[in-house]
Parts: sequence; structure tokens; C-alpha cells
Amino acid sequence: MPKVTADITMSVDGFVAGPDQTLEEPLGAGGEQLHEWALRLAAWRRPHGLEGGEDDVDSELVEESLAASGAVVMGRRMFSGGAGPWSDDANANGWWGDDPPFGVPVFVLTHHERETLPMEGGTSFTFVTGGIESALEQARTAARGKDVLIAGGAQAAQQYLKAGLLDEIQLHVAPVLLGGGVRLFEGLGPDDAKLELEEVVESSVVTHLRYRVER
Repeated sequence: MPKVTADITMSVDGFVAGPDQTLEEPLGAGGEQLHEWALRLAAWRRPHGLEGGEDDVDSELVEESLAASGAVVMGRRMFSGGAGPWSDDANANGWWGDDPPFGVPVFVLTHHERETLPMEGGTSFTFVTGGIESALEQARTAARGKDVLIAGGAQAAQQYLKAGLLDEIQLHVAPVLLGGGVRLFEGLGPDDAKLELEEVVESSVVTHLRYRVER
């Protein structure tokens, strides 16, 4: 049965981005360290048009997740780093150029209307102003029986978790201390969700934790 899964990397001290996020440092001060484990992987490099990379347990896990996903939902800040009208957004077409690495329809949560943006390689960006349920409904239809991936950032994942719309959370815990920034579970408590640990996958550079969200 298709699932709705949040997938995100977190520091040991609970942050998914460092402090002082800017267009030049969208993950905040020190935040790029969170994803060093993934940048070396063949499964990450291939969708970005890069050769080589390591084929190991981390790469296998990433490849399985990508293969299972038929559509993606993300927040506006993950898409472009902006927040206001699109005409004022210096990064209005996103971070990834003409051929983004997703290869599936992507639904961007925003308060500002915009026409769907078709890209190369099977990626399209649809900008949803109707809220998280509308975005999920459209993503489920576009996924054609595959999983829907909630890619982030933290606020998007929090909203879906609090609304009871997530089936699974996959955390990649990097051995990094950021000391501040954006917490994944900020403002959430025991009344918002109950998690059951289903799988732990360890490697030399990151620990993968998969939780089932109890209804």
C-alpha cells in the first residue's frame, strides 16, 4: 500500500538546518555538514547527472527510497529559499537548474499562486496554495500508486505529522552538532504523534532510523 513518508537528515542535537539561513547558505551556518554522507553516494550522484560515487548500504537505502516515490511535496523555502511574491524571489525557479534531480511531479506549498513549472527529466513543479491536504491529494494522484515523499523542510514535515497525514518518518542522523538552527520536532509533543521504531540501519558515516507513525 502506498505510504506518505517524510525523509530528512538531522544532526545528533536535533537540527535539520543550522542558524542564520540565507540564499548563500540555505542550510544555515554549518548545515551543509548534514548532507556530506549523501553527496558521496552513487544513488545521489546519478540523479544529479554526476558519475561515480560509492555503492554501499547508504546508497542502497537512498536508491530504494527514490524508486518507491512517485511524487514529492516540499515547502516553499526548500524550493527556493524565498517567502514572498514570486516576482521578488531571486531564486524563483528553484535550486536545481533546468534538469532537477527528482524525475517526478513535485508539489510546492506556498501562499502565492503561480503556473505549473515543467522542467527536464520528468520533473514538474506545481505550486499549491490550498494547504497541505490539497497538496497531498494532488501528489497521491500524480504518484500513480507509489509513495508520496514529504521532502521538507522542517515546517512541512511538522504540519503533516501534526495533521496525522504521515505514515512513516525516515531520519538520517549525521554525527554532527550544530548547536542551533531549525529543529525538526520544534513545538511538537506526545499529543501530536506517537512513533514506533521499525528499523535501524548503521554505517560508518550516518545512522538511518525508520519510524512508523501510529494513528
